[in-house]
Amino acid sequence: MGRAARNPEAEHALMPDHLPPGRKPSQSSGHNSGHGFATRMSHGGRPGVREHGFVNTPVYRGSTVLYPSCEARGSINARSLEQVMTYGTAGGPTHFALENMVAEIEGGHRALITGTGLAACTLPLMAYLSAGDHCLIPDSVYGPTRRIADGMLKRFGIETGYYDPTIDAAGLAALMRPNTKVVYLESPGSHTFELQDVPALAEVAHAHGAKVLMDNTWGIHHFQPFTKGVDVSIQALTKYVGGHSDVLLGSVTVATEEDWRIIASAAREVGHYASPDDCWLALRGLRTMPMRLKHQYEAGLAVARWFESRPEVLRVIHPALPSHPQHALFKRDFTGGASLFGVVFQPRYSTQQIDAVVDGLKLFGIGASWGGYESLALPTTNYISRTATDAGTLQGPTVRFHVGLEDAADLIADLEAGLDTLPR
Repeated sequence: MGRAARNPEAEHALMPDHLPPGRKPSQSSGHNSGHGFATRMSHGGRPGVREHGFVNTPVYRGSTVLYPSCEARGSINARSLEQVMTYGTAGGPTHFALENMVAEIEGGHRALITGTGLAACTLPLMAYLSAGDHCLIPDSVYGPTRRIADGMLKRFGIETGYYDPTIDAAGLAALMRPNTKVVYLESPGSHTFELQDVPALAEVAHAHGAKVLMDNTWGIHHFQPFTKGVDVSIQALTKYVGGHSDVLLGSVTVATEEDWRIIASAAREVGHYASPDDCWLALRGLRTMPMRLKHQYEAGLAVARWFESRPEVLRVIHPALPSHPQHALFKRDFTGGASLFGVVFQPRYSTQQIDAVVDGLKLFGIGASWGGYESLALPTTNYISRTATDAGTLQGPTVRFHVGLEDAADLIADLEAGLDTLPR
C-alpha cells in the first residue's frame, strides 16, 4: 500500500480537539522508557500530566467520520491501516489508546482490539490460512479454538493437526508439512496447564516457513512473546485487563509491520469491531492491573500450596509450583503468572462428591471466565477434549480454581470447610 504525502491539517482535523497539533491521542510511554510496569500502566495511553483536561481518555462513540475536504479524505483513506479515523469500524481515539497500551504490555509492534477473546483467537487463523493449508494446534488448546479449527476452518478446506503440548523441537519438526502455514501455541494450556518450550518450537516453525501464533492470556505481561519468537500474540482482555467481569474484549498483537497489515486487513474485511465503552472500561482496568495481578498471583500461589498439603488432593497443576512437570520452563521464561490453576482430587472421590464440595463453597462462584476480582471454582471433569493425548492421565476429579482479590486466608478457610465434608 502506498503512503500518501502527509497532510498535517487534515490529520489534525481528525484528531480530538483537546490535543495540541502534532500530538496524537493515546501516546504511550513506550516499553523502552525505563519506567516500571505499574508506572507505564498508570501513564500510558492518556494525555500527559502537564496537559490540561481530564485524566482519562474520553469515550469516543460514532459511526460516520466527517472529513474537512475531499483532499483530506483521499489522504487519510490511503493510511487506513494506521491510527486515523475513517469510519467507526476502523476505531477511534478510545480504541487507539487501548491498542497502544496492549502493545506496551507485550512489547509488540502494534495491537488490534477485537470484540471478544475468541474473536482474537479466530482472526489470525483466518488471516494466515487458506484452502489447502495445514496448521498445528496443541491438544490442550482453549476449547472454542478447537471448535473453529474443526468447524469453519475444516469447511474452508484447511486441515488441523493436534499435537502433544509438551512436544519437543524434534517432535514438532516431524509433524511439519510443506503446506503447514501456522503453528499455534498456548502456554500454559487450558485446564491442564502444560507449558511449551516456545523459543524452540518457534525456531522449528520459522525454519519451515510457518507463522507462530500464541494464546498468551495466562502470561499477560509476565511472558514476553516477541522475545521468544512469537509472530502474533493473542489475549482475552476480558480477563485481567478488564478485571471486573463486566467486559468482553480480545487483542491481537504483532511483531512486525508486515504482520500488522495482514491482521488489520483481515479485521477490516470481516468487520471486526469492539465497543468503545468496553475499551474505556479496559483502559480503566489497566490502571490497577499491576496491583491486582500481583495480589492475585501471590494469593493464588498461597491457595495452591495449601491444596498441596491436603490429603484429599492427588496433585496441583500450577506452573509456578516446583511440582509442575515443566516448572523449569516457567522459571526460564516467565517473570510471574496468573491466579488460575487446576486441582486433581484423589481418585477415591467421585465427581458427584467433588461437585458437592464446589456447590457448598461460600466465596467461590461457579463460572467459566476468570481474571476478575472474584474467586471461581469450575469442575472440569468430562469437559476436557483431547484427540492427540490422553486427558485421563489426570486420574481423578478435577477442578479449575481462579483466585480473586479476597484475602487468601478467607479463601483457604472456605475451602477447608468444604474439603472437611469429604469422607476420609
